[in-house]
Amino acid sequence: MSTDIQRLNQRLASAQPSATYRIMDRVAERRAQGAQIISLCAGEPDFDTPKHVREAAIHAIEHGHTRYTQVAGVCSLREAVAAKFRRENGLDVTWQDTLVCNGGKQVIYNALAATLNEGDEVIVPAPYWVSYPEMVQLCGGESKIVTCDAATGFKLTPAALTAAITPQTRWLILNSPSNPTGAVYSRKELHALAQVLLAHPHVLILADDIYEHLIFDDQAFHTLAQVEPRLVARTLTMNGVSKAYAMTGWRIGFATGPRWLLEAMEKLQGQQTSGASSISQQAALAALEGPKDFIRESRAAFQGRRDLMVELLNATPGLECVRPAGAFYAFASCAGLIGRTSAGGRVLRTDEDVAHALLDEANVAVVHGSAFGLGPYIRIAYALDDASLRKACEAIHAFCSALR
Repeated sequence: MSTDIQRLNQRLASAQPSATYRIMDRVAERRAQGAQIISLCAGEPDFDTPKHVREAAIHAIEHGHTRYTQVAGVCSLREAVAAKFRRENGLDVTWQDTLVCNGGKQVIYNALAATLNEGDEVIVPAPYWVSYPEMVQLCGGESKIVTCDAATGFKLTPAALTAAITPQTRWLILNSPSNPTGAVYSRKELHALAQVLLAHPHVLILADDIYEHLIFDDQAFHTLAQVEPRLVARTLTMNGVSKAYAMTGWRIGFATGPRWLLEAMEKLQGQQTSGASSISQQAALAALEGPKDFIRESRAAFQGRRDLMVELLNATPGLECVRPAGAFYAFASCAGLIGRTSAGGRVLRTDEDVAHALLDEANVAVVHGSAFGLGPYIRIAYALDDASLRKACEAIHAFCSALR
């Protein structure tokens, strides 16, 4: 076949597939070969979707909610989304200030695709969710990566933000609690960042709050537009039901922000996917309007798992792990493993080598930190039961202890 006919869009050709999904593919391959793999790589709660949410979906199917919906989402769900932002985030919005998308990822992609032009820059604090830089690149922008290491608690500082802003800066992406580190910005830290942003009115802000309800130790959650109302007119605040309600496969994300931006995102979505699944929208409505016991119970379970993981990882030779304040990830330094050789003969030159060796020799799947913009680390998702987590940590400990 002619190579010309196989020519891809240049942006797509230079984009990288998700590192998380690459590891998940390897897990599937190993399992198909009969290996018993404990996977700690997927950012997905292991709990079932709450019963009343599942029942709402069944009711929707049985009562004919199976047709196309408005591109921006059914009005009842948008009303519930607006009520959520008012109740939980102190944002004075109506249903007309909201947009429902096919998952949180589409919210972010729509925003970038609707606003970025060639040469526009997006400030991405690292460590970052693996998809941020790839989305920026696919939408024609350039990522301005700002490294935020353990010395700053993996968080962006006002000084680092100030240094990163240029006349070409179009967006700042701020994720709290963070994937992959679990770092959480306090109200004071957000206020300090806001003062920098107020001095640069050309910069839009994307607040990725998808892990909002997974904050530990009785800390309060704050989002940027809530902390500094003068930034409301240029802040897109996004969220969804995937993490808080264990609804990853239902694919419902939502956002509030300036109407000009939401209208542009809706136009793009109308030509791309149209509205989200009608059944999923009814399920999301039940989640937002229903009881919140599940959130409290799952948060308590994740906090217990966090404490277990941090204790066991810090007792493992060559690993160091700070205590994450939220989400369900441990971001452990594996600097003490680099340069050593595994029992299977693999030289661990990078954190990616560590991740692949753990999968091949310890039957534990993690994701290398360099995929998130900072190495040598490994990201461990503790979204499994305690017994599985203990077993995984025992295997990791044995692997590390056998290094030479």
